[in-house]
Amino acid sequence: MLTTNHGDKLNVLITRPTKKSQALAESLATVNIACVQQPLFDYQPLADYQTSEKLLVNSDIIIFVSVAAVEFSQLIFASQNWRYQHIIAVGKATKTALQLSGINPVICPKQENSEGLLALGELSKDLNHKSVTIVRGDGGREHLAQQLITAGATVNYLESYQRIWRTFAKDISKQWLKQQINCIVVTSNALLEKLVALTINNHEQHSVDYWQNECTWLVASQRIGDKATQLGLTKVVISDGASAQTITAKLRQIETNQ
Repeated sequence: MLTTNHGDKLNVLITRPTKKSQALAESLATVNIACVQQPLFDYQPLADYQTSEKLLVNSDIIIFVSVAAVEFSQLIFASQNWRYQHIIAVGKATKTALQLSGINPVICPKQENSEGLLALGELSKDLNHKSVTIVRGDGGREHLAQQLITAGATVNYLESYQRIWRTFAKDISKQWLKQQINCIVVTSNALLEKLVALTINNHEQHSVDYWQNECTWLVASQRIGDKATQLGLTKVVISDGASAQTITAKLRQIETNQ
């Protein structure tokens, strides 16, 4: 059973970029779960037109790993000009973004991560002489590309956007304590590391104890959960997905079971 210092009702800290934070906040409102929106970073376009055109026109397979990857690649090089054999999305939200851009069909794995992508028939067969472009933000896991290269593919990255981290006072976590935050949603390892720095590293022991041992950390994947445990967090819950619907369902379950 999950418990908190601030009663049975959850008060969730959402740190995703503004658009995704708002979508999750609206979803949580439908089930009467309180939240505080505090985006930790914003997106900015990164790729140029020539690079985008070259990769999106000449690839056999294009893999999009986020909604932002779709939106920013569209801004640079419109989807009606893409040439491809297969379009693959990492998850349902990314698939929907592609379909709204006029792209069909879109292949999507049941397991919304690199491992799920690699299990797809289109990526698990012989990829010799196939050109694959992975559309993402700046940085990220290399596992998917490494496995595709091993299978014989030529792999390129199109980094269509970059994260611009916001600057916060070192004691921002005191404000979150005053707001009675008792659950934090984390959808990437980068967010996790930033949040640990803001809540645990170099803070008073009583504050560290709260964030480390009493606050619930809802993470979007087992990989992030493993990292959270390594960083010393004890109340870690896996949501098995980063969509607003999936996170809302898991938070509702947590609140019901308290």
